[in-house]
Amino acid sequence: MKNKKGNKKALSRISARNTHKRRSKEKAKNELMRILEDTNVKIDSLRISDSFDYGRRARTSEKARRDEVRTRGVFSSSKSGYGFVTPDDNEVKRDIFIPEDKTLGALDGDVVEIIYHEYFNRYGDEKTEGRVTKIVEYGRKTLVGTLDEERSFYRNKRKAVVRLVLVPDDPSVNLCPVVIDRADAQIGDKVEARLIRSEGARAVQCEVLQSFGDSYSREANYAAILADCEIPTDFSKEELAEADFFVSVPLSEDGRVRRKEIIFTIDGIGAKDLDDAISLRRLKGGIWQLGVHIADVSAYVKERTHLDRAVMARATSVYFTDKVVPMLPPALSNGACSLNPGEDKYALSAIINLSPDGEIISVKLEQSIINSRVRGVYSEVNQIFDGTASDATRVKYKAVIPSLERMRELYFILKKKSDVRGALELDSSEAEIILDEKGHPSEIVKRERGDAERMIEQFMLTANEAVAAYLSKNNIPCVYRVHDDPPPDKLSDFLTYVHNIGFDTTVISKNKAEPQDFSALLKKAQSRGIFGPVSYTMLRAMSKARYSDIKSRHFGLALSDYCHFTSPIRRLSDLATHRIIHKVIFEGKRPELYVKYAKRAAAAATDGELRAIAAERRIENLYKVLFMQDRVGECFDAVINSITSFGFFAELDNTCEGLVPIGDLCGSFVFDEKNLSLRSRDIVYRIGDSVRVCLEEADIIRGKLRFSVVDINY
Repeated sequence: MKNKKGNKKALSRISARNTHKRRSKEKAKNELMRILEDTNVKIDSLRISDSFDYGRRARTSEKARRDEVRTRGVFSSSKSGYGFVTPDDNEVKRDIFIPEDKTLGALDGDVVEIIYHEYFNRYGDEKTEGRVTKIVEYGRKTLVGTLDEERSFYRNKRKAVVRLVLVPDDPSVNLCPVVIDRADAQIGDKVEARLIRSEGARAVQCEVLQSFGDSYSREANYAAILADCEIPTDFSKEELAEADFFVSVPLSEDGRVRRKEIIFTIDGIGAKDLDDAISLRRLKGGIWQLGVHIADVSAYVKERTHLDRAVMARATSVYFTDKVVPMLPPALSNGACSLNPGEDKYALSAIINLSPDGEIISVKLEQSIINSRVRGVYSEVNQIFDGTASDATRVKYKAVIPSLERMRELYFILKKKSDVRGALELDSSEAEIILDEKGHPSEIVKRERGDAERMIEQFMLTANEAVAAYLSKNNIPCVYRVHDDPPPDKLSDFLTYVHNIGFDTTVISKNKAEPQDFSALLKKAQSRGIFGPVSYTMLRAMSKARYSDIKSRHFGLALSDYCHFTSPIRRLSDLATHRIIHKVIFEGKRPELYVKYAKRAAAAATDGELRAIAAERRIENLYKVLFMQDRVGECFDAVINSITSFGFFAELDNTCEGLVPIGDLCGSFVFDEKNLSLRSRDIVYRIGDSVRVCLEEADIIRGKLRFSVVDINY
């Protein structure tokens, strides 16, 4: 009896203590709300999660409660320790938030089992939170980082233990694996290591697979990025031998049409894989006949060969500042499949008839042999268009100048058609990095695009649309390029942002936006001189484009039918579509035989594209850091182009971008997510604001710049 009374008293004290804690937190929260009101921040524009979750947040059991759901998915980690799980269950429409102390040591890419629940915070926003209960499959097999020493002490602190650890380059990996086998790597080397993980282990271990050299050297970081992004740089003997064999086979005109009209290519001055050529005729009644002639790579890359497997594994060529990692061996990409002038080449031609106002009337696909008249260069064609071309340039293009003039006329028609349907032109500054003779960046400028680049882009878009529509109409499998509508939550945040900066958003549906609405909004932003920030926030609200075997509209291009057809030398998606066309249309195979192939190719193409984008971005950032590392301490004019809860990113005129951490700002700032701003009592930072910044750090290992603010709104 006495024990029962004691237990009751203890429970009573615990209850009283917890009640006191809740009241203290509520008081602190009310004080925070008062401070925010004093700074003129609209409380309803903030997403401050209710830290109580109505008393249900302290969940640690591996058993699911009544209001909880058990599922599994892929874990994505963050540099702050917490993560998100993308459920395998398609009925769950959002990622599940996993707090830092409930990840169970999961790393990025792990397949995990979780228990989660849904709740509403104090502002009525629906939230999710879960906990990892089991790691089903390890996703990350290797890790790239710097070999370093770590000193730890026994509990009595009398004896230090020195052990080797791997400091990851990826900030989202919140651990330093213990190195049990260093191979021949030295302290301070950039290395790739194999992770050794087991259930119940106290620490993650690893063994070094290869060393790239000094972690502060350009060469080591370059090689490490390629390895980390899984970009293969060499071809096997079997793959090279197959390429050489197919190249050695003479061209045959059997089943092919020899195109006799004026055909030529237009590419960048450094391009070697010339895979698209164009021609144009004017028929009776003002009909345009646009010929888009694409290198017939499928004539060389056969099914179930070493080359076929290599293409499926690589999925895309990867373009860096100073080199290209090709999808195909050079004998094909720069040789047999490249549409060099004066040489007969296999092509897959799309002959597209267009109405006088640019509408697609019909498309005819044919196996062809073409001979390009001129190897056109964008800069030279732009000079012809604006009248600044030299005599030598005009002599070079003499045979094709009449075609170029007609092509430019058609380009303006197609551009107007594109604008009318609401195709989006989002602002994206591309950097042109100029290297010196030693391979180091000597200058970085913004890449300029003229009418020649935009003309070829419009012609390729037209071909892609026409081919996709033809295949869809005839129920032939295709690897479509799709771009889903903006997710409702991101769309809502974007509309709130543009409304708060003075735009009328009542005409835009929050449930389903249309490209025309976004396009009209961009035009208004351009007239007000704030195209950059509006374009950037619009891009953040968009879904990512991907490949699919199922047709769906391309939101950004405002097209219901779209695929990639025009670059089979450098993209698996295009090559797969070419193969299906050959097998079904020209060889008479049943379409259903290639349904699974289209699905497999679409998945591989999407995965390869993501790896290539990551590698290209990281290599570009590496060169930008190398260019800026001798400028630490200098000040620059910049524009804020992104704001997060941990600071804002400022971009210089040369496209170099760096973080200004929130902790380095003078004052106490609150992140306003819906208005994309950082606010203190006296200062507000918004996207598009001009700032004066000082370069504090150029981190070559992580490829990042760090700035501090000197002045704002100057």
